[in-house]
Amino acid sequence: MRELATVAAYGLRESVRRRMFAVVVFLTLGFLALYAFGTHQAFEDTSGFVAPDDFSLDTRVVAGAIVFGLAMFATLFLGAILAVFLTLGIVRNDAEQGLLQPLVVRPIGRTRLLLARFLGSAAVCVVYVLAVYFATVAITDWAGSWRPDRLVAPGLELAAGVVVVAALSTLGSVFLTATANGIGVLMVFGAGLVAGLLGQIGDAIDSERLNRISEVASWVVPFEALYQDGLNRLTSDTFGFTRFALQLGPFGGSQPASGWLLPWTAAYLLAVGALAAFAFSRRDL
Repeated sequence: MRELATVAAYGLRESVRRRMFAVVVFLTLGFLALYAFGTHQAFEDTSGFVAPDDFSLDTRVVAGAIVFGLAMFATLFLGAILAVFLTLGIVRNDAEQGLLQPLVVRPIGRTRLLLARFLGSAAVCVVYVLAVYFATVAITDWAGSWRPDRLVAPGLELAAGVVVVAALSTLGSVFLTATANGIGVLMVFGAGLVAGLLGQIGDAIDSERLNRISEVASWVVPFEALYQDGLNRLTSDTFGFTRFALQLGPFGGSQPASGWLLPWTAAYLLAVGALAAFAFSRRDL
C-alpha cells in the first residue's frame, strides 16, 4: 500500500510539474475572466426584459441557468482535455522511453503501477474540475445573485465524468501511441457529446430512434449521462414557464438520470481498469 501511495504521489508531482499544466492554469484564468465579463453583461442585458402578462418568467433564473449551463460544458471540456494529456502516454510512451522497466518489478508490479499512475492523474483532474466549477458558481453569484438549485452534486458529476475520460485514456495508453491515444479518446468524447445532441433533436421531433441512440450512448460513455444529469440538477426546483423556456435554449440538453447511473459508472470504471490491467500484464516492455 505504501508503494502504491508513493507512485501515485510521484505521478501527481510529475503532472503538476509539466509545463502543460502551467499553460492549462493560464488559459483557465483567461476563461474565467471571459466568463465573468460575459455573465455580467448577460444579467445586465436581461434585467430590463419584461415577460408577457400571461407568463411567469424569471429572467434572472433563465440568464443564470443558461450561462452557467454553458460554463458546465466548458468545465467538462477543459477537464477532459486535461485528463487526456495527463494519461495518454503513461504506458506505451513511458515504456518506449525505458521509464517503466525499473518500476514494474516487485513489490510494486504492473497492476499497482498502472493504478497509481491513474489515481495521480485522476486526482489532479478532480481538483481542477471542482476548482473551476466552484469558481464559476462564485462568478455567477457575483454577477447576478443566482446559484444552482443543487450546488454540490453537479460539480461532483462533472468530476466523475472527467475521471471516466481519464480511465478510457489510461486503457488506450496500453495499446496506442500517445498521439493516437489522444486523438482516439477525444473522438470518443466528441462522439458522446454528439449523441447527447441527437437526444435533444429526438425530443424535439419526437424520434424514438434518435432517443434510443442517445440513451445507448449515455451508457456506453457515461460521462455524457453524468453531464446531462448535472445540468438537470441546476434547476431541479424551478417550475412553470421558466422551466419550459430553459428547455428550449442551449440549456435543453439536461436529462434526469436513473438511480442506476452512479452504480453503473462505478462498475464501468472497474471494468475499464480491469481490462487495462489485464492488457498491461500481457504486454512486452
